[in-house]
Amino acid sequence: MSKVAIVTDSNSGITQAESKELGIYVLPMPFYINDEMFLEDITLTQEQFYERLEEGADIHTSSPTLAATTELWDELLKEYDEIVHIPMSSGLSSTCQTTIMLSNDYDGKVFVVDNQRISVTQRQSAVDAKMLADAGKSAQEIYDALMENKMESSIYIMLDTLSYLKKGGRITPAAAALGTLLKLKPVLQIQGEKLDSFAKARTVKQAKKMMIDAMRNDFDHRFNDPEGKNMYLEMAYTHNLEDAEAFKKEVEAEFPGMEIVLNPLSLSVSCHIGPGALAVACSKKIPELLE
Repeated sequence: MSKVAIVTDSNSGITQAESKELGIYVLPMPFYINDEMFLEDITLTQEQFYERLEEGADIHTSSPTLAATTELWDELLKEYDEIVHIPMSSGLSSTCQTTIMLSNDYDGKVFVVDNQRISVTQRQSAVDAKMLADAGKSAQEIYDALMENKMESSIYIMLDTLSYLKKGGRITPAAAALGTLLKLKPVLQIQGEKLDSFAKARTVKQAKKMMIDAMRNDFDHRFNDPEGKNMYLEMAYTHNLEDAEAFKKEVEAEFPGMEIVLNPLSLSVSCHIGPGALAVACSKKIPELLE
């Protein structure tokens, strides 16, 4: 039986401490604050990050260096036969394509999964991959299972401000047009690849209702699973745990009995959307894990 290591990056929201508990290897995403490099969850905490962000520091993200990626793979291949690597969606970053290119030098031992995930849905993919590896699946089988399920996820995000998204140039023209409506609470969506506009709310209360209604519609019609028996439900937030926990209670009321994973958004995502964001997400369970 092939021994398979599961690798993702810190865009998944998996902390270094959590990675040890889960048995998943996490590459920290580097980012620059006023041209000084930091590694998420290693040389900068969430609290320190938001202090700098709110001070107006110049913050931009980068990809893990080629050396950081290959050094981790080389080390893992001393202990494991194969690697499944799950980076953030290729629609949101060039990291994925670079990682695929690097894997070509590894004689079929490294499988890079571009299954269009980010944050809590990326985290779930890594957890699913680990469960499949523990069940004795090969890297090829894990890769195939994740890719077959790649578009089966949905994310809705309410932003408190659009200034960070505009600054980072991370939104499509349609979403950027919302910039003229700064008094509103924009709700964005990720359906597979790009971050795009979804709706414009006048209040936080209305935005939260829009997100819950959109998720309910996805469960009922897109996934044909009103009770969520074959779904994961997830939530994320940026620097507003109290608000997120209150919102979680509202989501639980709409989806009774479903376990909800609530995690802070990773810093490399947060720097593009700013503090005060709330998100609700779902992803479909992989058929191989339902057997």
